[in-house]
Amino acid sequence: MAGLILKDLKKSYGSVDVIHGVDLDIQQGEFIVFVGPSGCGKSTLLRMIAGLESITGGTLEIDGMVVNDVPPSKRGIAMVFQSYALYPHMTVYDNMAFGLRIAKQSNEEIERRVRSAAEILQLTQYLDRLPKALSGGQRQRVAIGRAICRDPKVFLFDEPLSNLDAALRVATRIEISKLNESMPDTTMIYVTHDQVEAMTLADRIVVLSGGYIEQVGPPMELYSRPANLFVAQFIGSPAMNIIPATIATTGASAVVSLAGGKQVDTGIAVADSEAGAKASFGVRPEDLVVTQSGEFLFEGTVSLVEHLGEVTLLYVDGLTEGEPIIAKLTGHQTINRGDTVRFQAEKDKLHLFNASGRTYRK
Repeated sequence: MAGLILKDLKKSYGSVDVIHGVDLDIQQGEFIVFVGPSGCGKSTLLRMIAGLESITGGTLEIDGMVVNDVPPSKRGIAMVFQSYALYPHMTVYDNMAFGLRIAKQSNEEIERRVRSAAEILQLTQYLDRLPKALSGGQRQRVAIGRAICRDPKVFLFDEPLSNLDAALRVATRIEISKLNESMPDTTMIYVTHDQVEAMTLADRIVVLSGGYIEQVGPPMELYSRPANLFVAQFIGSPAMNIIPATIATTGASAVVSLAGGKQVDTGIAVADSEAGAKASFGVRPEDLVVTQSGEFLFEGTVSLVEHLGEVTLLYVDGLTEGEPIIAKLTGHQTINRGDTVRFQAEKDKLHLFNASGRTYRK
């Protein structure tokens, strides 16, 4: 198995630049997830690694060898696409064995690899079935099994769960997680726009926007310490509440003025040169708690209540123009539309961003 090194990797279509000098070091055995909105370049970057897209600039190394001009079949990678792409007239066994037969592997080796992959993915009892006799989740597992049989250096997954319904997405995500645990030395790169998949599967997440890497790190680091406004609002559901603010006082624990004049001690260090600067104050919906005491972060009028069983979402007006503040409270709440509520949050859960969108580090 192998690691990858991307050095100043670029991709252009004519005069249009879509990947802008990406630098990334992926260690052997890591599960890396590329995540970002549609059009951010995550699938293009994956296809460049696979050799399905040419590299305009920079270098790509796999297992210590530069592979910019190496054809896909020689890179030692296997790719699982959104579509299962199974041969409908072939059994599960034959679908999984097809690539090995093309590579002229012996019948004994084919049998060993197919049986081993089927056992890992719990497909042994389905080997004699045609794809039409399988569920969507089972078909995707066959596509993954076909990749495993090739014994690649690197696995690439391009939104493999996007065509599944909600229940199958969860089940297949669990299967991929188990697969990763059963193959600890295998490097996997996974593309998705679903942050739940990213947060639950990744060793490290690569957040992309407009062909640039915004931040790389373990899931909880990106959640707790976002590098900028984009990451703060992309990671987490519902998104982080962002409120326009002005830095009133600086120092080891800066105070900001919110709309309406409410002042909040952020507990975040800000340089004296930032006094009076415009900023963005952030707090996640799940970090807000309702308070009845005199001390509160902000207050507003509830415009909508969503009861979801395990949580209740409150949409609160009165602090920002346009977008309401969202609070995510555990369990069932008796708060109703039209109620005035006050919220508090622990100081270490507060975030502050400068006028350029970069975070003030705690």
